[in-house]
Amino acid sequence: METPGRTVITPDALDFTVENVEKALHQLYYDPNIDNKNLAQKWLMQAQVSPQAWQFCWALLGPDKVPEIQYFGASALHTKISRYWSDIPTDQYESLKSQLFSQIACFSSGSKMVLTRLCVALASLALNTMPEAWPSAVSEMVRVFQEESGGVDGRARCLALLELLTVLPEEFQTSRLPQYRKGQVRGALGKEWGSVCPLLQQLLRRADSPGAVKARVLRCLSSWVLLDVPINESESLVHDCFSALSDPELFDTAVEAIVNAISQPDSQRYTNTLLKMVPQVLALQDQLREAVQTGDMETCHGICRITVTLGENHSRALLEQVEHWQSFLALVNMIMFCTGIPGHYPVNETTSSLTLTFWYTLQDEIMSFESDKQTVYLQVYRPVYFQLVDVLLHKAQFPSDEEYASWSSDEKEQFRIYRVDISDTLMYVYEMLGAELLSNLYDKLGRLLTNTEQPTSWQHTEALLYGFQSIAETIDVNYSDVIPGLIGLIPRININNVQLADTVMFTIGALAEWLADHPVMLSSVLPLVLQALGNPDLSVSSCKYDLPPYATNIVAVSQEVLIKQIHKTSQCMWLMQALGFLLSALPVEDILRNLHSLITPYIQQLEKLADETPNPSNKLAIIHILGLLSNLFTTLDISKQDDDSVDGSAPPVKSTPQPPGPNPVVVVLQQVFALIQKVLSKWLNDSQVVEAVCAIFEKSVKTLLHDFAPMVSQLSGMLGQMYSTIPQASALDLTRQMVHIFASETNHFPPIKALFEHVTSVTLSIFQQGAVDSVWRQSQHTLIQPAATELSS
Repeated sequence: METPGRTVITPDALDFTVENVEKALHQLYYDPNIDNKNLAQKWLMQAQVSPQAWQFCWALLGPDKVPEIQYFGASALHTKISRYWSDIPTDQYESLKSQLFSQIACFSSGSKMVLTRLCVALASLALNTMPEAWPSAVSEMVRVFQEESGGVDGRARCLALLELLTVLPEEFQTSRLPQYRKGQVRGALGKEWGSVCPLLQQLLRRADSPGAVKARVLRCLSSWVLLDVPINESESLVHDCFSALSDPELFDTAVEAIVNAISQPDSQRYTNTLLKMVPQVLALQDQLREAVQTGDMETCHGICRITVTLGENHSRALLEQVEHWQSFLALVNMIMFCTGIPGHYPVNETTSSLTLTFWYTLQDEIMSFESDKQTVYLQVYRPVYFQLVDVLLHKAQFPSDEEYASWSSDEKEQFRIYRVDISDTLMYVYEMLGAELLSNLYDKLGRLLTNTEQPTSWQHTEALLYGFQSIAETIDVNYSDVIPGLIGLIPRININNVQLADTVMFTIGALAEWLADHPVMLSSVLPLVLQALGNPDLSVSSCKYDLPPYATNIVAVSQEVLIKQIHKTSQCMWLMQALGFLLSALPVEDILRNLHSLITPYIQQLEKLADETPNPSNKLAIIHILGLLSNLFTTLDISKQDDDSVDGSAPPVKSTPQPPGPNPVVVVLQQVFALIQKVLSKWLNDSQVVEAVCAIFEKSVKTLLHDFAPMVSQLSGMLGQMYSTIPQASALDLTRQMVHIFASETNHFPPIKALFEHVTSVTLSIFQQGAVDSVWRQSQHTLIQPAATELSS
């Protein structure tokens, strides 16, 4: 593009002339100054919608102009036609149409991007004139481009026509037509399919058609089927698409066309057409296997997309064709092959993940049949789903240690998500297979761990346990008679790998409720739990059940790893919650003794931090310590020692009567109350520290309820002072908890009433000052209103 004058284009500074448009385009593309580019962009947008655009757009399409200028001219035409159609006089429709046909013919051998914009402009004109002013728009397009045109060769005209026919449905999808007009135009386009389909079929079947033409035909079909063209009307064309899959240059576009055709919701009405497609899909199995052997991931992916699309969208329709049950079963088995495609996801293959939703869909359809029909289908498909479980667990296996170490962090994350998807699928499949699935997994694991002659990989063991864990962590398996055997098998596992150890821990954690009800089995898994606690790479999920006989050992190990900060913060919090559950089962004197040894190091550290000048480093340390105490007090509840009778009919009986006296949590809170006040005195203006302090008391109140009573007076006074100094939502939330629990108790009514009145007064004064935004006002109303209701009652 030649450099016009140096004038910088600015909005409203110049008239919308051809010369100025060219200057602005040069400024947009070539000026190094970003501000000048933005000015040019703004000016060009104004020019494009101006009345003068009708004058300059045709001039910009001149053969002496460079493609960037021609493209803007074509875009301006499209903008005027699509957005300002009402400005065009009716008597100019024919002239505009003729000019566009002429320009498309000229550019059929020119710039592809300009040709496309001109085709989009003509498509927009057609949509605005169909069906009244231009009733046979598509037929006329085909006729015009099939006629000889001086200076334009047949191949170029053919490609231009195909481009026009491709963008026409696409322009319809994005057009701004009113809803009633959309319905009219959609109907008119549907009738025009009769002119398009034979043309596409002819071009696709001709032996001398260039590859570029065939690829454009496939794109055109993809575009038209999105108009809900009945699949029976394009059946033979879709059949030709299957033939095109053998051509590597056409493969991707053929896949897209087939998938789009099969995916249309209306296609399920045409059962006979769908039945004809099943053998066509099955015929792709040899091509699929060859692609697997040669590592052609793209071909595997494409064929799998077609297979899954047919099965997923039309499983109901195909299941109901009972006389064709064998062909549909063959299709299901082909999808099974895609699920179990060799290689590790996502490094060696990316296909298997496409299939998982199909298994949900098929199961839903089978289970939705009435009882008699369902029984018949289950006889056929239960074995298929047992095979699916084997395939999924094989795909969930980790690669070798060396290979896994070579994976990038992104690949490892994708594999983790993939395993979660497999876990979800297994959980869903359990609804069909039931207890027999657990027995099946247990038998496989038992044979694996008791076979001394044949060595087994840790990956195989881990995958089977992962299957158990997937089901047990979301579905109640306490009734299952295989759980005792599984607990007995776990000590046989040779844990020599982080991933295996992690899954063992999660499996134990998933069976926590069963273990709590069967303490005699705890001794077999306790060594594994203790070993895991000392390993920074392992989870501590297995520590959340009742282990009172081993409390001293577990607390000692836990204290060591907490002090050494072996675990991440989140795991430390989790571990503290687990210790809270554990300590809750002990006598009060044992709880106090263990609490003293467990938290004393943190209290000493907090005392030191409270004396330091506030800074970001000690802030994090303070929040961490307060978080540990909060999580411990969340679950430390001696009332949980109440034990229901075996049949649940008798009232709860204390297994170990607790002596009267304050709750252990209250004892600790009273001891550290002054220290917490000292911390607040320095950090009261930091919302995160205040929130961490409030969390300790809020979680304690929620857990202890009325046992928190000895702290009410002290805490009410502190909350009032906090809220007066710097009002914060966390303090208000804690106030609500206090009012809710203690306002009805005569002994505690005075401090609670005083606290509520004080908080209300402070809040109202803030409202009157207008110093809060609407969101904060709403949050205060949400918190205060329930508290006021509770207090008044």
